[in-house]
Amino acid sequence: MDITKCKVFLKSVELGSFSKAASVLGYTTSGVSQLVNAFEKDMGFPLLTRSNKGVKPTDNALKIIPVLREILLQEEKLYQINSEIKGLTVGNITIGAYSSIATHWLPSVIKGFQEIYPQIEIRLMEGIRQEVESWLCDRKTDIAFFTYMEPMPYDWIPIAEDPMLAILPKNHPLAKETVYPLQNCQHERFIMPALGRDDDVAELLSKNNLTPNISFSTLENFAALAMIEQGMGMSIMNELITKRWQCDVVKLPLDPPQKITFGIAVPSLKTSPPAVKKFVKYSTNVLIREKNKYK
Repeated sequence: MDITKCKVFLKSVELGSFSKAASVLGYTTSGVSQLVNAFEKDMGFPLLTRSNKGVKPTDNALKIIPVLREILLQEEKLYQINSEIKGLTVGNITIGAYSSIATHWLPSVIKGFQEIYPQIEIRLMEGIRQEVESWLCDRKTDIAFFTYMEPMPYDWIPIAEDPMLAILPKNHPLAKETVYPLQNCQHERFIMPALGRDDDVAELLSKNNLTPNISFSTLENFAALAMIEQGMGMSIMNELITKRWQCDVVKLPLDPPQKITFGIAVPSLKTSPPAVKKFVKYSTNVLIREKNKYK
């Protein structure tokens, strides 16, 4: 298989456009089109549907895309091992993470890591849990930073626990209390982030047999915080995600206390490329050390 054709095809799928893929890869648009056409000929069936809006993978292409990504992953692994044998530390790492982790934890981790390994290129993708997990499953990312949830089909390294909080408007009847009774959320105007289903919050509610009245849903937690500030409802969020947002709201611990566990997930630490193993080891040591400082 021609690896170049494979890379060009996958980039075209990822970006949904030959012209965008050409811009990223340094080809002409016609060059990308020719390479994809040749790859389709090699495969023996159409891989993309083309329109004036861009390109989309066919049903048959969707069946082979995970295999193609695995082939490229193995090629990258071979390249890294070969470089390591020669005394070089190079490679590419793609990380998927919650926005809160990408904002609060990863900048200093990535900076410190690249000071040690300047030739390892890092790409960071931010998303909600559903997105981060799907990226890892599809091998679009090498590493995921998210919360533990069963089933966990990946190698998992726990990093830190984070309390869940009730986020209330300042004029809420319980705003001056020291805790918020979790059962009360069933009788509130509940604002749900993450496209109407925050998996961490949904898991908490399910575990406690609660069904709140979801009055509003948002994509980002910041939008939910702004709505709460305006008195439009309340929500439940983990503490980390509420930091640095300048919203005039009340944050109360839940009664009974609830928490989530943040960690690192990789498809297989044993078979990961050297650069991924190095980043996992470095970030684990740094983050656990930082968390222990505040205990």
